[in-house]
Amino acid sequence: MRLDKYLKVSRLIKRRTLAKEACEKGRIEINGKTAKPSADVSEGDLLTLNLGSRITKAKVRSLETKGDPMFDLISEEKIRP
Repeated sequence: MRLDKYLKVSRLIKRRTLAKEACEKGRIEINGKTAKPSADVSEGDLLTLNLGSRITKAKVRSLETKGDPMFDLISEEKIRP
């Protein structure tokens, strides 16, 4: 599944256009590497989202939109300005 679509359907980011913009600005990483919006997401990948004043790390649990949660939240921390 494309990264921008996964971020939207998993509700890590509310809109796909915002997810695409964040990827294009280099704020999203998959397994420690900056990712483009079209990058493939697989089960077990570690996503790092650097959005605004917080950094969120999540592990992809599933690509299915129904049933169990799609990700496990690893950490969420606020960055001081």
